[in-house]
Amino acid sequence: MDKTIIDHFEQSVSKFKDRTFLLENLTGTFEPTTYSQVKEQVYQFGAGLVLEGVKPQDKVAVMSEGRNLWIISELGVFYAGGASVPLSIKLEESNDLLFRLQHGDVSFIIASGRQLRKIRLIKDQLPLLKKIIVLDSLDEYEPNEIYYGDLMEMGKVYLENSMEEFLKIGRSVKNDDIATITYTSGTTADPKGVMLTHRNYTANVEQALTCINFPQDFKMLIILPLDHCFAHVVGMYTMMASGAAIATVPPGKSAMEALRNIPASIAAVKPDLLLSVPALSKNFKKNMEAAVAKSGKTKMFDFALNLAIKYNKEGWNKGTGGCILLKPLISLFDKMIFSKVRMAMGGNLKYFIGGGALLDIDLQKFYYALGIPVYQGYGLSEATPVISTNTPPHHRLGSSGILVQPMDLKICDKEGKEVPIGESGEIVIRGENVMAGYWKNPVASAETVKDGWLYTGDMGYMHESGFLYVLGRFKSLLISSDGEKYSPEGIEESIISNSKIVQNIMLYNNQSPYTICIVQIDKTRVPNGEDGVLAVKAEFDKYRKGGEFGGMFPERWLPATFIIADEPFSEANHMINSTSKLVRKAVEKAYADRMKFAFSNEGKDPVNKINIQALNVK
Repeated sequence: MDKTIIDHFEQSVSKFKDRTFLLENLTGTFEPTTYSQVKEQVYQFGAGLVLEGVKPQDKVAVMSEGRNLWIISELGVFYAGGASVPLSIKLEESNDLLFRLQHGDVSFIIASGRQLRKIRLIKDQLPLLKKIIVLDSLDEYEPNEIYYGDLMEMGKVYLENSMEEFLKIGRSVKNDDIATITYTSGTTADPKGVMLTHRNYTANVEQALTCINFPQDFKMLIILPLDHCFAHVVGMYTMMASGAAIATVPPGKSAMEALRNIPASIAAVKPDLLLSVPALSKNFKKNMEAAVAKSGKTKMFDFALNLAIKYNKEGWNKGTGGCILLKPLISLFDKMIFSKVRMAMGGNLKYFIGGGALLDIDLQKFYYALGIPVYQGYGLSEATPVISTNTPPHHRLGSSGILVQPMDLKICDKEGKEVPIGESGEIVIRGENVMAGYWKNPVASAETVKDGWLYTGDMGYMHESGFLYVLGRFKSLLISSDGEKYSPEGIEESIISNSKIVQNIMLYNNQSPYTICIVQIDKTRVPNGEDGVLAVKAEFDKYRKGGEFGGMFPERWLPATFIIADEPFSEANHMINSTSKLVRKAVEKAYADRMKFAFSNEGKDPVNKINIQALNVK
């Protein structure tokens, strides 16, 4: 049945009214809020917004750290008839934030106390801005700012006599009304405002639940930012449909304090599942390995891990053939070692759901061996976002899973013609989860959605087993001088995962005689001068013939030379986005001169004066 997010929420409250929906730690303990209690707060917040002047389809930005009020705020916006513009807290007040607020025609902003500073610096450049709702108590508020507690109190008083009048606004919202304008991360171009309707969201929740179900007693700790489309749908609305509970990490007084609060929150909440992106998975792995090293049991752990990886294979075929004989030993190691490692993740964690970008298969095998698999999914904001996912009963490590239903998918060649199963091309989908278009960008909308089909810009193929394999972005392909193409992501992921020196990397070849790369390294781990450059070179030589990973990738796509980055890739310098994806155009622009040098006779030798100089700046 077609429905809005408001319908979706009301149905969940009706089914699960006394169950815990939100868990939040404000006083040192995670306190529960039931579905019916959340509804009461949402009504009050929404009514307060109406009293402050929010009209149907007004654009209301939400910019806050993860908390109950983030979720209550967005639902309140919908009940007031507005559209939400979720914004990353990592955006700065300069072009990034200002562009979204101006381009999105934002007239109201809901902000935490920490984020308010950025808004205040640029509010004079926002002629449409009418009001800022502040989620934290402050000593002083500037004109046109209001504390959320006062807004709630206003709404509460209003609802005592005008409940039916208020609810009429939400009932007037239609399925094809815009629910959110979600700005893309800009990995290949400037940010675009993805218009997602109410039906886009509820359809994608229904689609996702055809692949994977969450029991009512499941608890999810949301570590990802709530503005992230993946966290939005799978973290908020799919859990809501299941009657499950979601917890958020206390934001602390700084970004570093928020990071430190993650392990404590995991220990306290003991989540059944977590959402993850590759950057998080890598950090968790490093922390686990550090804990094992501290215990002095690294050799035993590595032996058990390798044995489990051998037994598990690609997941769907674990224990087949002669490997079945390993099962008793695997069970013993699980009890002795892996169960203790899992305690670092709260002890109840059943699995992760992976999104954001493809997780390297070696990392997938690592987590699978520990007994807390990362079930990789695939999607993009323009698809609201879920297109496919691996699940406990249906998974193949290295794949992006089975398709959500109902949804059509085809793989097309560069002429747009569908190719047979097993052949790679562009992933193209059609379904109720396909966006309404890009906000105020009809040209990009027409290029991306044609006759109802969304052209994702991602390359992949369908396996005969019904699993989708995603190979990388079309636009980030390496193209050799003879026109052959290759996706760089797999090589990049592998080098980062298997190196203690390499922290980030971007391969580049645009019809050139050889491939190069820009590499960010941990300069504390290498010496100065030529020896340091040779140490970096040795990391790449591992993938050449005779090396530890020789034969894993075609040698012609391995970097013949490299550029040592002057500084880390970061959101501040725009080289990575809010989900830790590489923004290739930004890296290319910053290193244009050095890339030109890398294709010269002098630059082809990585032991050159510019690399030595970059290495000496620590």
